Amino acid sequence: MDTLDQRWARLEGHTVFSGPDDDRPRPMALLFHGCGGIRGHLPRYAEAARAAGWRAAIVDSFAPRGWSREWAMATVCTGLQFRGHERGGDVLAAVHGVSRRPDVDATALCIAGWSHGGWGIMEAMSADRDRPGALGLANAAAADLSGVRAAFLAYPYVGMGAANRMRPWRHCPRTLAVVARRDHLTTVDNAQRVHDMVRNCGAEVETWIAEGTHAFDEPMSAPPMRFDAAVAAEAIDRFRRLLEDTAAPKPAPKRAPRRRAA
Repeated sequence: MDTLDQRWARLEGHTVFSGPDDDRPRPMALLFHGCGGIRGHLPRYAEAARAAGWRAAIVDSFAPRGWSREWAMATVCTGLQFRGHERGGDVLAAVHGVSRRPDVDATALCIAGWSHGGWGIMEAMSADRDRPGALGLANAAAADLSGVRAAFLAYPYVGMGAANRMRPWRHCPRTLAVVARRDHLTTVDNAQRVHDMVRNCGAEVETWIAEGTHAFDEPMSAPPMRFDAAVAAEAIDRFRRLLEDTAAPKPAPKRAPRRRAA
């Protein structure tokens, strides 16, 4: 069973980093792909992060395991292996790893997941990390999530296979949840119930119902999924605005005016 450091050592060599061309500490967005692996839309989100002054890391969960896209489509997308709780270990390890980089502001992280990646994020946020072997890691409790200030969930998998989808989150960052109106893997009502549960833990959760199918932002999507350029552009813009709002300093609380003595 991997430790956090061991898992990150496996992932880091297959992670694509991008961002402003400097070495000063900046906020970091961690991008976790869907069950079909890394596709052409993720670099567009990474570029949106760079435009917002953030660094981005596209984390490939399949290459370190020696899995091709064809293998993943036949096994991961069908639920035969590598379910959300296992992917959650990659999420924790990536947060753990990038937080130690000198060019990253570890107090300002955003975790973003598409479909299966969103499932993994939800498992990472809700898991009892003190349980031995949680999320397939030997020391999950050692992961520090305090710097994770935002989450972007793009049509996360919340179907019947996601048995823990209604489990309350233990870490509750600000969240933008994207629900696809014509998602063949869930109903809008089911997705709304899941995101309402997340909201109940105290997180600020914005739900956007996108007028598209599952994977509407993926150019090479195949039926019943369909790429929609306009809706994809709006999703990317909403992601950018989430990052900008997350990095913006919070205004200082206003002090009540002093009363003069009579």
